[in-house]
Amino acid sequence: MMRILVGTEKGAYLLTESGPDWQVDGPMFPGWKVTAFGQTKDGARVAATGSNWFGVGVHHSENLLDWKPSDSPPTWPEGSDRKMEQIWTFHNEGDRLLAGVAQAGLFSSDDGGMSWDPVTSLNEHRTRDQWFPGAGGLCAHRVLSGNGSMWVGISAVGVFRSDDDGATWMPKNDGIPSVDTAEGGERPEVGYCVHGLAHDQAEPNHMWRQDHQGVFRSTDGGDNWQRIEDGLPAGFGFVMWRHPGTGRLLTIPLESSENRVPVDGKLNAYTSDDDGASWRVAGSGWSAAPQFTGVLRRAFDGDDDGGFCFGTSSGKLWLTRDLGDTWQELSASFPRIAAVSIVA
Repeated sequence: MMRILVGTEKGAYLLTESGPDWQVDGPMFPGWKVTAFGQTKDGARVAATGSNWFGVGVHHSENLLDWKPSDSPPTWPEGSDRKMEQIWTFHNEGDRLLAGVAQAGLFSSDDGGMSWDPVTSLNEHRTRDQWFPGAGGLCAHRVLSGNGSMWVGISAVGVFRSDDDGATWMPKNDGIPSVDTAEGGERPEVGYCVHGLAHDQAEPNHMWRQDHQGVFRSTDGGDNWQRIEDGLPAGFGFVMWRHPGTGRLLTIPLESSENRVPVDGKLNAYTSDDDGASWRVAGSGWSAAPQFTGVLRRAFDGDDDGGFCFGTSSGKLWLTRDLGDTWQELSASFPRIAAVSIVA
């Protein structure tokens, strides 16, 4: 039985498989934007909420329906001129729970998300005065770890890597076109708008990146990146996911930065079975009707069993259970989808 948590602009919903149909519970957090889901080391689920009036919150649940708020969500230190706009992602690193936020920063919790400390080494990086937002804001939206290293993707700044448990961080964007550097101009250290980031859990230095400027691969932990777009209708998009068992990659191309909808109205995921060297439309089941909708950068999730689900900005959910060979559009419709989590 599969269950899917869906975070939207107006609350969260729990979908539970029930025969050929789905039971929908919710909305939870009515009136709040729900932006991220995660899990503590003890197995409790966490959800991030946001409000223009009440700020951000972190909530915990044992059953996915009843949620209790943390007394102390991530906040910038007193006197900071930064605004805590949104929690974009949660990530487990050993016993710690990490949160990437906007305005861009990384926070760490040692008590399952009840209290949080800023990761000053990244948040006050020497390049900080050169960080600037993309269209989605200045956001730390992806955290990866493995083999003693951590990576954080920040838009519109780039990827940072730490090899010393977060004590120091290095920009890792060689090979990525800068957002606003003229051809032949001097490359800056930061200013690379990463949208999505994935890696091989067994070989974490093998990485894939969906960027504002295209799709790229690295085999050395981000030291160097190479473009990999053969077979894609466009290089723009926000989704990059890799199945840990088979190595299959999935991405969802959009036309361009100026027109963030599927190319020619054809909503398709694309898949690669050769580490991104070539891409093709992923399977069958796609709608023949024009689909002019987007997929946001945290509105997808996959599991080890071959399940992958993504939500659109028009509130629809698409699901595959076989790594993209066949797809179905779920019948329920939601507000604009910001986060998806397959929980069982």
